[in-house]
Amino acid sequence: MLEVAKSPQRTTPPQHTRIPAIPLLVVLALAIVLSGFMSLTFGSEPVPLSATWDVVRAHFTGGVGPDPVYDTIIWELRAPRILMALIVGAGLAMAGAAMQTLVRNPLADPYLLGISAGAGVGATLVIMFGVLTTIGVWALSLGALIGAMVAGAAVFGISIAQGGLTPLRLILTGVVMASAFSSVSSFLVFLSDDRDAVRSVLHWTLGSVAGAMWVQILPALLVVVASAAILFALHSWLDALASGPDVARALGVPVRGLRLGLFALSSILVGVLVSVSGGIGFVGLIMPHLARIVVGARHRVVLPVAALGGALFLLWIDIAARVLLSPEELPLGVMTGLVGAPVFLFLLGRRHYSFSDGD
Repeated sequence: MLEVAKSPQRTTPPQHTRIPAIPLLVVLALAIVLSGFMSLTFGSEPVPLSATWDVVRAHFTGGVGPDPVYDTIIWELRAPRILMALIVGAGLAMAGAAMQTLVRNPLADPYLLGISAGAGVGATLVIMFGVLTTIGVWALSLGALIGAMVAGAAVFGISIAQGGLTPLRLILTGVVMASAFSSVSSFLVFLSDDRDAVRSVLHWTLGSVAGAMWVQILPALLVVVASAAILFALHSWLDALASGPDVARALGVPVRGLRLGLFALSSILVGVLVSVSGGIGFVGLIMPHLARIVVGARHRVVLPVAALGGALFLLWIDIAARVLLSPEELPLGVMTGLVGAPVFLFLLGRRHYSFSDGD
């Protein structure tokens, strides 16, 4: 007798259990506060918890710490860099989420448009040749910001001239311009005989918040908060765009205008962040993916979870950079690469994860 072969039954893959967004956000916020306070004690000069609490309490009540040495270490050196790490981490995570939606590519990161490479040219000109040094402490940040904006304008102009801000055109133009600006930076470094300047350029390119100052905190914070508010207000349009331009148009979304807005917003946000911290990779690539796995693909929850996750991640990366080779400090880009690469490969290896639905 012939046996009738039974067709294999299709099995439904197990659904990933998502974490409720509100409790997760509360936990992340509490972890950031606790980690931020603890990180004030870490560094080449350990500070007792009691002294850290005295300094923080004194400044929040309008005074100064009882010990001037600890006061300087905690409030003037460590507190600004901790806040800057939180701001930059949150901003890069949101920029990464926006960029991945803009180009509909899960491998997109905040530096896809060549913004970081353009900022590198501006920073190199300041460090190597003293451009803009007459304006003092803002010289490096302003030079990097100008370079970033020039790069963004170049990518925008070339994309428009070639037919519009389509995802593929943005990716290709951004990659090509990033390579071009990186070559310009390398050529400028090649022209210099100053080894200290070359080392400074390399250190800046790899990213650091070690030189953060209180005067830099407010501008960076305002840009990140404003960008977060705009992106959150557009969360439903972003969801539609992530499903494809045809779906978005059918739902009444002005696709061309939204792409232009996302491009401009991402360029400004990334330009400002790179100008104060240098190039810090993997934060904007990993955190949006991790947020989609944990809470789903809706931007209403992805954006805040990615932002708080990025802030906490970069804070601990900065702590590790300070203490691993103390008293020397590792660049943040080195640390994010060492930690981020295996994490991202782990995320890619998840059988039930996809960019569109977060499963």
